Amino acid sequence: MSIGMKRGTVYLEEHQTQWESAASDCVSAIKRILCDTAVDVQHIGSTSIKTIPAKPIIDIAVGVRDYDAVLAKKDELEAEDIIFRFDERPSQFLFVMGDFEKDTRTHHIHVVLYDSKEWNDYINFRDYLNSHEDKANEYAEMKKYLSEKYPNDRNTYCNEKGELVTKLLAEAAEWRKTERDA
Repeated sequence: MSIGMKRGTVYLEEHQTQWESAASDCVSAIKRILCDTAVDVQHIGSTSIKTIPAKPIIDIAVGVRDYDAVLAKKDELEAEDIIFRFDERPSQFLFVMGDFEKDTRTHHIHVVLYDSKEWNDYINFRDYLNSHEDKANEYAEMKKYLSEKYPNDRNTYCNEKGELVTKLLAEAAEWRKTERDA
């Protein structure tokens, strides 16, 4: 199983079912530590989209109602090698897992307010691309092109796909609204 990538680099691997079990293990650990502090914990990002290649980093979204309650559990999270990286309130906290001596990350854990725009974007994007193979393929083609063009510049890779991600997020939100109204 290949999980992990040196910070700043970009390459893609074909989808691996092992990513799902690694995500499930992480979700279980987070739920055990955060208990009722976490309203919901979900595997998100490209590794959760079964038909496309992805950077081998597992993304997890943790929906909470209170950021301070998460900070109160910071030591418990860090005891499980879930390390606090950024406080980007109001949009999110970022925790990471990986081999820090080798500057490698295996997991990005995005703590956001439950039912916020950020939470809904993460969930809608995943579900939309898993339900619309043509859109997933469009996204995959962009990712492949950019990963080949910017293998050592993750920031540019992310910025360059921004316009397509914005478009897909809008489509995903509209799709979700239609799904709820049906």
